[in-house]
Amino acid sequence: MNKKRYLSRRQFLCRAAAGAAGALTFPTILPSSALGKDGAVAPSERIVMGCIGWGQIAPGDLGECIRHPDVQFVAVCEVDSERRERARKTVEDYYAAKSTAGSYQGCTGYHDFRDLIARPDIDAVIVAVPDHWHALIVVAAARAGKDIYCEKPLSLTIDQGKRMRDAVQRYGRVLQTGSQSRSKRNTRHACELVQNGHIGQLKAVKVGLPKSPYFPKQPVMAVPPGFDYDFWLGPAPWAPYTEKRCHVHYRWILDYSDGMIADWGAHQLDLAQWGLGRQLSGPVWVEGTGKFPRDGLTDAATEFNFKCGYANGLVLECSTDFEGGVRFEGTEGWVHTGHGGFFRSQPESLIDSVIGPNEIRLYDSPDHHRNFLDCVRTRSVPIAPVEVGHRSATVCHLANIAMLLGRRVHWDPAREQFVGDSEANRMLARAMRAPWDLL
Repeated sequence: MNKKRYLSRRQFLCRAAAGAAGALTFPTILPSSALGKDGAVAPSERIVMGCIGWGQIAPGDLGECIRHPDVQFVAVCEVDSERRERARKTVEDYYAAKSTAGSYQGCTGYHDFRDLIARPDIDAVIVAVPDHWHALIVVAAARAGKDIYCEKPLSLTIDQGKRMRDAVQRYGRVLQTGSQSRSKRNTRHACELVQNGHIGQLKAVKVGLPKSPYFPKQPVMAVPPGFDYDFWLGPAPWAPYTEKRCHVHYRWILDYSDGMIADWGAHQLDLAQWGLGRQLSGPVWVEGTGKFPRDGLTDAATEFNFKCGYANGLVLECSTDFEGGVRFEGTEGWVHTGHGGFFRSQPESLIDSVIGPNEIRLYDSPDHHRNFLDCVRTRSVPIAPVEVGHRSATVCHLANIAMLLGRRVHWDPAREQFVGDSEANRMLARAMRAPWDLL
């Protein structure tokens, strides 16, 4: 076994301390002149960042952060060497274009996220890896004193989400969940209208999600050169390599994610809970049905319909049969919003309604990534902190558990356990493949 790759917690923390003492070497910090006269920021004032993962989402997250003059990326990490080099080149090409010399070298590519996290010069990291890796990396980053921008859904399981929350809070870190729809004006306005009674008494919430793709069984393939497939699997059960198992399509395989219920549900159900004023809590029962393929590569529910009941008697219904987004229906009208920030209403005049000075006003963040960076500086709570990300992901996981069991489950959102249901409680966590663990 490669001892460098599989470090115990003790070994990892010792390495981080050694790095602080000079055991690791780092590239030169980008001089302020490279950012241009009008955008110059002293190196000591910059947020130094690393990016872990380079798939479909990471380039956008990095691009949204790197454009701010008070940010400097010095490291990227990816277990696929071709993608890693692409990420490293993206960073260096960006800074080269800003440099008067027209060239720049100062971004290090890492194969193992622990090597990146061990660097004492890094203040914050982007975590944009498959869901089954989120908890391990976030907990390690928090322990190493890094602030974290973590893509949604925050966790693979409810237990992992609790571990992530506990680590972030224990080590005093800032975590922003990548639920960027919260930072859209229209979604915030729609939720404010609901909470302030502008649509009358709320009667129903309907959430529409896309169907999860399905792939039949695939042929076993040779692992591509430069791709550490065993490391990519990490804590997940071993499975033979085939192209459609990894990268984009992992989302439709339950070993790595929860299908569209988590992929898009983490956005839409998050907004639903925001409008309901339940973003720090959750439903008290969940029931539903889903079509889970059993004969193919992918096994996440392709179609589904589930209901979540809240303590106040309100029922949220989510279905692949509904129009996409979140529709809040009241006695005096409705508003329909969702991921991307669209807004429709009845009456149409609701979009121009003004929230009064004495009414409920929700967190106003016009830029999700800038909000994270500002909170790193001020040590404030971001718009999608770890608790909110965890609670939103919990709804996704509860739905999958209820549908897999084929019956209603009763949930205690305060204790975060199923009520009198040992079978369901066993589904709150999943075993991790050795040597990985969250101890």
